[in-house]
Amino acid sequence: MQAKKLKILRNTLGPYHKERDEFLFYCPKCEHHKAKFSINLDKNCYKCWVCDFSGRKLRRLVRRYGSRADTQAWSEFEDHVEISDFDELFSLSKEDFEEEVRVDLPEEFISLANKKLPLVSQPAQRYLRERSVTRQDICRWKIGFCGRGEYEGYVVIPSFDITGRVNYFVARSYNGNWRKYKNPSVPRNQIIFDELFLNFQEDLVIVEGVFDAIVAGSNSVPLLGSTLSDRSRLMYEIIKNDTPIYLALDSDAEKKSMRIIQTLLQYGIEVHKIDTSGAADVGEMSRQQFMNRKKAATYMTEETCLLFQALNV
Repeated sequence: MQAKKLKILRNTLGPYHKERDEFLFYCPKCEHHKAKFSINLDKNCYKCWVCDFSGRKLRRLVRRYGSRADTQAWSEFEDHVEISDFDELFSLSKEDFEEEVRVDLPEEFISLANKKLPLVSQPAQRYLRERSVTRQDICRWKIGFCGRGEYEGYVVIPSFDITGRVNYFVARSYNGNWRKYKNPSVPRNQIIFDELFLNFQEDLVIVEGVFDAIVAGSNSVPLLGSTLSDRSRLMYEIIKNDTPIYLALDSDAEKKSMRIIQTLLQYGIEVHKIDTSGAADVGEMSRQQFMNRKKAATYMTEETCLLFQALNV
């Protein structure tokens, strides 16, 4: 079996040499001139010692950089759903999402990234400071507020599609309004929040809300809830790009987390579960605390899913 795997990896990555228990190839990502891309067949993992490109599934490498024939040949080594006919298996295709979702920001929206702001902006700025939202966050997430109109007393965080058009926004009350959130009526499974700024070729962190995503870092996406439909655009992009996922839902959404993880595993996606216990949500954590928990995230398999389910009965 090892010989068969090495043949596929050579087809995918080129020549290699062996050092102890590992095989050294040329990195397909940074393309360094030395063979510093280490693969361990027994542990089913890889790591580049130059650019730190790493992962826990060799099949992901073959699927991303190899031919369709090599991907199919590798499938005999692992138990998973093969995405050889992606659109048919996923039951959706790109055409299902071709209709553009466009949303207009409130007419009274004022960007808090502006250098000169009216006095009426101070309560909104104070609210964001209390939530540890920095000036850099305001600029990155294009956060604004409304001092009058329908959204008076709300900070507004817009979402941009891949073309840069607004496709959604989250409005959060900062003045004690009984309705904490007031968002547009848009099918959320048809959008990916802030898709313009996401890289599906890198690890993606999935959280529940926008303030959670701000804490989680640049390549993170909020579900705007605690479910991820297998007929959503976000799921489609994850599976199509074979994106490694770090899942960090609130601790009271354990069953929903496991459903999402099991769906992703069914499609062969690499999944890590971040422990969020002890905090109401990710947004209440410090950034360093979240990064520490991300580093300690549990690599999920069918076996670890069963263990988590047993512990939470």
